[in-house]
Amino acid sequence: MSLPEILPLGLDALLVRFSTTWSEAANTAAQRLAAALSADPLPGQTEVAPGLGSALLRFDRLKTTRAAIVGAMRDRLDHAAAPEDAARHWLVPACFGGVEGPQLAAAAALAGRSETALISELCATNLRVLALGFAPGQPYLGTLPAHWQMPRLPALTPRVAAGTITTALCQIVLFAAPSPTGWRALGRTAFRPFSATAAEPFHLRPGDFLRFTPTSAENIAMLIEKGDPLGGAIRSFPK
Repeated sequence: MSLPEILPLGLDALLVRFSTTWSEAANTAAQRLAAALSADPLPGQTEVAPGLGSALLRFDRLKTTRAAIVGAMRDRLDHAAAPEDAARHWLVPACFGGVEGPQLAAAAALAGRSETALISELCATNLRVLALGFAPGQPYLGTLPAHWQMPRLPALTPRVAAGTITTALCQIVLFAAPSPTGWRALGRTAFRPFSATAAEPFHLRPGDFLRFTPTSAENIAMLIEKGDPLGGAIRSFPK
């Protein structure tokens, strides 16, 4: 991985880009930089958010200049280290196939696996939260082996429900809110990554790990009916 680029973005932001192609090293570097800037903001900084291979920083133009922010960022990249937080692990109940996962059979065929084998592989994988985006708190999880590299659907699905689990180019997207999508729906969970009224609305953060555990559609419906945004998920801090 080469030295990161610092690029202007609009009138009040810059992008620190570690790579133009996917790599776990670039993703980790972006997450660590964002964590360091959140813990110790630059003068005039108003927002920071990590992406798959970059970190976005916004600043207040009445309190600083772009040149000052770029200079401070270069110094931070040279000297600062991110805080080392213990990774949080989530175990999330989910159901697969049927009404909640109507494209599971097609996804399994594309992967050259049986439906059972594909879901067993997914549920055996500790998926890392690579980034949040598209909707508040919505996680991109990965990565999965090459046979999960599937094309998008030829037409949009007009609406999938909150909690829908979809494939996305060797990643999994867990929908935080009802949405149209071009990805294939495999199943659903009662877990809600974002709760607007909660004291901590973002339940997941980049760098977390999430693993699905299979359960019945009836159990997921019951968990949804309870209205708990965690949907039966268990969070831990393994050593």
